[in-house]
Amino acid sequence: MTTTTDHAVSRQARTTIFGHVLVGIDDSPESLEAARQAVALAQGPITLLAAYDVTDAVVGGAMPPAPVYLDEGPIREKVEATLERAGQEVSPVEPVTKIGRGRPWQVLLDEIDAEHHTLVAVGSHGAGRAKGILIGSTATELIHKAPCSVLVARPPLKQFHGSIVAGLDGSKESAVADAVARDIAARFGADLERYENVPEPVDALVEAAMGADLLVVGSRGLHGLKALGSVSERVAHNARCSVLIVR
Repeated sequence: MTTTTDHAVSRQARTTIFGHVLVGIDDSPESLEAARQAVALAQGPITLLAAYDVTDAVVGGAMPPAPVYLDEGPIREKVEATLERAGQEVSPVEPVTKIGRGRPWQVLLDEIDAEHHTLVAVGSHGAGRAKGILIGSTATELIHKAPCSVLVARPPLKQFHGSIVAGLDGSKESAVADAVARDIAARFGADLERYENVPEPVDALVEAAMGADLLVVGSRGLHGLKALGSVSERVAHNARCSVLIVR
């Protein structure tokens, strides 16, 4: 039975989590999918942010790097073109667009801290959990370090938010995730399946979400090494659908 308190939690969770959304943009179709899904969920302003790192352009190979004077103009032009395409993808929404210089995950974290974003969305490039941990993928770094909720976007089977799975464990964090999942389902008329305190939660949730478009889980705010064994972190890398980690 849904109570007045449940509705209040749902409204508060929606306002808090979807009120100020940031999307990490690169030249991949995955990041465009992240932008589309973030816009669908947003209840406030959208910022599209692309970053470039000149270190990748000037350091490489087996020889020690020599001093290089790099013309960043062409790099910025490419990034600007990428942002323009992303902006067209989310039309008629008019997002704020920004360009940062540095490692993408660090630029995104700095932006979150500076502007107090409540959700950050990035595309999943399919690197997988182990590879992501080793090479420091943007999604992996954000899952571990972002102070806000994180959406790891993947292409939907049919239509984003058409089918939703929520993973619950009885904690206050999962209660908020449950409220968010119910709110999304109500907003879009989506099917919602709730799985609570299931054994082997990672495997169970990944399997349950095989036919879903979005998996919603709560996060207990673990960071660094402690986060490596968390259900939310492992599910985000292993699920085939988009995963929303609610903080």
